[in-house]
Amino acid sequence: MNTEGQDHLSKAEISKDAMQAGAEAAIGTVGEVATIVTGAVKQVAGALGGLATELFEIRDASKRALAQHVEEPAAELEDPTDPV
Repeated sequence: MNTEGQDHLSKAEISKDAMQAGAEAAIGTVGEVATIVTGAVKQVAGALGGLATELFEIRDASKRALAQHVEEPAAELEDPTDPV
């Protein structure tokens, strides 16, 4: 019955509505967390990619420096006045 303009809801319908609202809130939160985690994983992958690039550049610079270092002492060992 309708008394004073209020709808009469059964306990089962109230429970169903509460469970539905709770489920919707949980699903929304899971979606938000998934978005945050996805963004974080993307940023971590970018940072690791940047680190890998820097390490490759350091390795290449080290190889170039070693190659120059090896060439210079060899030139110093040669005596330009030696008629070999």
